[in-house]
Amino acid sequence: MGYLAPSLLISSTSVATVVGLYLLFTGQGEAFNVGKFLEQSSPYAWALVGVGLCIGLSVAGAGWGIFITGASILGGGVRAPRIRTKNLISIIFCEVVAIYGVIMAIVFSAKINGNVADPNTTNNFYTGFAIFWGGLTVGICNLLCGVSVGITGSTAALADAADPQLFVKILIVEIFGSVLGLFGLIVGLLVSGKAEEFV
Repeated sequence: MGYLAPSLLISSTSVATVVGLYLLFTGQGEAFNVGKFLEQSSPYAWALVGVGLCIGLSVAGAGWGIFITGASILGGGVRAPRIRTKNLISIIFCEVVAIYGVIMAIVFSAKINGNVADPNTTNNFYTGFAIFWGGLTVGICNLLCGVSVGITGSTAALADAADPQLFVKILIVEIFGSVLGLFGLIVGLLVSGKAEEFV
């Protein structure tokens, strides 16, 4: 998994470079215009993509964290069956990450209505981009938070299986990891706070 992100970045950068050079050398350089693309794209679509990224990445982070923690709870529970119920709190911390994403998706979608007369106004562009970037911020923070809580919960389960006195100490570290998702939620509210409903 660690090798996937750099290779994906390198391949996408290579494709963008090849397309850009093709447009430049064939005399169509003006077609590669990011500002024109942002002007012509619907702010309503940007807002909907932001809501989708918010809830999708948050649920993916929660699922990933539950997968990591659950495997360690089951593995450690073979040696020490007493850890199975006590360490379910790690699963709850992972699930809270998905709840953050659902809450923010509801907050963002409250600003989206279907009665948009002229989508290409300054107010609508601001709202669309604010919801997009707010949703992306919340989603990425919750994705990383879910992985962080999952890894820490996995460590807590294995440490508890070895020494019961370590559980509370590692649980404090897990709580601090869980707060990262709350920070993402606050930043998402700040980013989209001045965005008004679509008119």
